[in-house]
Amino acid sequence: MVFFLTGATGFLGSQIARQLLDAGHQVRAIRRPSSQMDLVSDILDDITWITGDILEPESLEEGMTGADGVFHAAAYLGFEGKRSIDRLMEVNVGGTANVVDAALRTEVKQLVHVSSIAALGRSEQGTDCLDETAEWKDSNMNTGYGRSKYEAEMEIHRGIAMGLDAVMVNPSLIMGVGRLSENTMQIADRLVKRTIPFRPKGGTNVVDVRDVAAGCIKAFERGETGERYILAGHNILWKDILATMGDALNTKPPTRTLPNAVMMTIATISEGFGKLIRKPSVITRETIRLSMSISCYDNAKSLRVLGCTYRPFNETAAWIADGYEALRK
Repeated sequence: MVFFLTGATGFLGSQIARQLLDAGHQVRAIRRPSSQMDLVSDILDDITWITGDILEPESLEEGMTGADGVFHAAAYLGFEGKRSIDRLMEVNVGGTANVVDAALRTEVKQLVHVSSIAALGRSEQGTDCLDETAEWKDSNMNTGYGRSKYEAEMEIHRGIAMGLDAVMVNPSLIMGVGRLSENTMQIADRLVKRTIPFRPKGGTNVVDVRDVAAGCIKAFERGETGERYILAGHNILWKDILATMGDALNTKPPTRTLPNAVMMTIATISEGFGKLIRKPSVITRETIRLSMSISCYDNAKSLRVLGCTYRPFNETAAWIADGYEALRK
């Protein structure tokens, strides 16, 4: 089969591309002239590349024409607080609208949209596990990224109402080997360099990037139009996330915690300093609120309907440690 990918040069998209190629499919993918190609260096020549952007409808139509399916994995993360809102809406909502419109015009057979658990909102209690029936509620616990992914899902539903066959997957915090300065590799780097001074009190759900890529493909094969599927591995406290990664990396994780009010003060100061030097803050009030809360997500539907499997987190941590050592050489 022929598949078209957005976000193929990124952390998750590169894994989807790799698994599709391993299964014998043809892969087309869109890339910007400035895209980093390091994550696909081993499969670079196996992909048909189209220069463009999800904000450029013509390039999307070029890639989708004649494709059997589309995986829309491109997204802007933008955890810089209010500074990133406009860009989040432009890329995540506007870009998804362009993908939907192009899929309708080219009569693509099926679209898999990579959303996020952030689009579900946040559970009010750590013991309340959200599933695919969760309804978005405005809350100060929701991030700008979460709102943009929720509104992007509304674009998918618009497409479905116009005849598009589309499904949505909602990964939790994706972990695995990627670029040293991004995603969970950055956590590994900071653990080794002992630059994470305090341990967050909260918890979240983590999932291996390889399992998310496999789940996306299973959603194409088995998913039902208009349905969501949470791709989530394990609900786990941050202290256990850091401890497991510390063991794999042979380094000691932070053990100290700070009162919530102190953490928010530090984040406020950090944001103010970021504005002065005109650079994104390393710590924001948004990220602190998330790290202090406990969010729980239920993956039962993906297990039952899609047949997904999720490897243990210590296996993911060991892979991250091996990848980290390889990148440092």
